[in-house]
Amino acid sequence: MEKDTIHLMIVDDEALFRQGISLLIEREKGIVLVRDFSNGRELLDAFITFEKLPDVILMDLNMPEVNGVEATKEIHIKYPQVKIIALTSYNTKAFIVNMIQSGACSFLKKNSNPSELVNAIKEVHQKGFYYNIEVMEALHQNLTEPKKRVSSIFDANHISKREKEVLELICQQYSTPEIAEQLFISSRTVEGHRNNLLLKTGAKNTAGLVVYAIESKIVDTNYLKGRLD
Repeated sequence: MEKDTIHLMIVDDEALFRQGISLLIEREKGIVLVRDFSNGRELLDAFITFEKLPDVILMDLNMPEVNGVEATKEIHIKYPQVKIIALTSYNTKAFIVNMIQSGACSFLKKNSNPSELVNAIKEVHQKGFYYNIEVMEALHQNLTEPKKRVSSIFDANHISKREKEVLELICQQYSTPEIAEQLFISSRTVEGHRNNLLLKTGAKNTAGLVVYAIESKIVDTNYLKGRLD
């Protein structure tokens, strides 16, 4: 397998759905399906046997034994480098926000266009998250309410001008090299600013930075949604 190959796993209790995703992935260069599981318990039990962790997991939410929500929480705590895309037929705003806060890097409905799923896998692997318009609207409506604000030891005033610029470009779904090019700085410097932002905001990953930016009104969510149209 090539170095840049995305190693993918699927967790879903519907065999036909797993097979359909497998056939879809077979046609994609740069993505390899390495394992599939029928529920969260199977996945969690298998994790200790992996010689190499997966890059991305497609996680169904409604499964027997251990559902996708609980499996996502546990994996996010123990293996934060593994990126999880939540797949479900349920798409209420509260459900979306709960999954993002549990550690999912993306949230897609099962009836999404196959091309969007493939794009989400690539975006999550490269940039750390993928939020479509529906997710952005759910985060905006839920997290901008005062009672939903997440506490942080820092506030927006403690973020430097350059860090704010980096955060805004992260929210616009630019990659590290693209941010470096836009700001005329090195990729290493971008990663330094990203790490500082993680420390200051208390976010666990890039997806968490986007949540923080929205709830703190650091970014204009209407503009962000406009870029996704």
